[in-house]
Amino acid sequence: MSLLGRLVTWFGYQIDRVSGLFKGPDEVDLTAGGIAKPLFYLSLPIVVTNLLQTAYNLIDTFWLGQYSTNALAAISFAFPMVFLLISVGMGLSVAGSVLVAQHVGAGEEADAEYAASQTVALSLIGATLIGLVGYGIVEPLLELLGASAEVLPLATAYMQVISLGLAFMFGFFVFIALMRGYGDTITPMLVMFGSVLVNVVLDPFLIFGWGPFPELGIQGAAVATVFSRGLALVVGLAIMFQGTRGVRIRLRQMRPDLSFAKRLVRLGVPASVEGMGRALSINLLLVIVGLFPTTVVAAYGVGTRVFSVIFLPAVAVARGVETMTGQNMGADEPDRAQAAADFAARTMFVILGALGIVAWIGARPIVAVFTTDPEVVDIGVSFLRYVAPTFGFIGVMRSYNGSFRGAGKTLTAAGIVLVIYGLVRLPVAAGLSQMTIGYRGIWIAFAVSNVLGAGLAFAWYRRGTWRTADVTEGPPGAQLGDDLEIGATDAGADD
Repeated sequence: MSLLGRLVTWFGYQIDRVSGLFKGPDEVDLTAGGIAKPLFYLSLPIVVTNLLQTAYNLIDTFWLGQYSTNALAAISFAFPMVFLLISVGMGLSVAGSVLVAQHVGAGEEADAEYAASQTVALSLIGATLIGLVGYGIVEPLLELLGASAEVLPLATAYMQVISLGLAFMFGFFVFIALMRGYGDTITPMLVMFGSVLVNVVLDPFLIFGWGPFPELGIQGAAVATVFSRGLALVVGLAIMFQGTRGVRIRLRQMRPDLSFAKRLVRLGVPASVEGMGRALSINLLLVIVGLFPTTVVAAYGVGTRVFSVIFLPAVAVARGVETMTGQNMGADEPDRAQAAADFAARTMFVILGALGIVAWIGARPIVAVFTTDPEVVDIGVSFLRYVAPTFGFIGVMRSYNGSFRGAGKTLTAAGIVLVIYGLVRLPVAAGLSQMTIGYRGIWIAFAVSNVLGAGLAFAWYRRGTWRTADVTEGPPGAQLGDDLEIGATDAGADD
């Protein structure tokens, strides 16, 4: 047996061992029965997966914080740009996940397989092109965002490595999304765990040059991340080709289909815009933050990393709501989809509100984990003290936006993000930061936009326009199912 075969077999064994702790898609019906249990079983592994995902950033932040303050400031510029590059193509994975969920909910397994196969192929092609473009523009873009002369070369070195490895990173996100659309969130969690272990081991060796490795500094963190993500992608593709867990992909169905690509882009572009809106907000805020000393930039980087960890449950539950909405819309159960969204919003408001209290009380020891610079710690503490009381509202906005996406209303979800970030957060941050309160005005902008975002998402959801959504719709008079007829026939013949 080849090395890859042994690796996949090992992961399969570990998945079987862990399956007793979680409920899989064959044991939980997302389209019937209660709401809380299936949403919990679907979302819990996503929480763990997202924690592991964030571990990449936290590990880099920790080791680079020990390496130098300039490296920490550089990663503060680099992380939002990584998010931006990934967000450009992330809409395709969201579209693929929603298509798979709706076809699974409707009992159309062959169409689900074809959609998954096409999504993988088109996403890898798109990520490769984006990475090549990103490699050439990261330096001028970082300079435009306000990176100082000391920080610019470090951030550029990191981003160029990430850009060249973007297909590996993005490809694994597609694997996670497609498996989630089917209802399997356990397998991606375990593959992510293995990938994080590789990154944990490699990071300090490549950053500091331990043992036989050269000292690569911030570039070493990027190499470790790309290598570990690439390994995870290989395992993920092997699992999907086997088809024993979740949706199966088939090589013959991965030849790019222009008609399907149009459908995927139509659904995916607004989802990309939503992700880009979040990423651009963080990047444009860096322009404002960059007007302040490097210590403020470093504190902002630490604060946003902690911030991202705190609302991981909201992100996970939103993905769970997205899948439940997709499957229930496919099964023609819109009332159950709404019940899932409402339950998630209430639950996340309570849970994140409690985490906000913890973050407010423990702000100083939390920030001190990532840096020993006392001034950076003080500024980072002020960030958490301003933003933590509004954590609960993030859960509300995320839950309803997840339901919008699952129903195919990706444009609505994108519109809410753009309004809140583009018309509220950025103007408030720019205006207040130039007043006597200085950088604290940026922190206030976070808090205000969180509250208003929850209100807008709730009000828009109550309009009920998402109930008419159907992601299988093409141009007027056309259905995605018509375009998949040949692909579905091939799938049947392949068996």
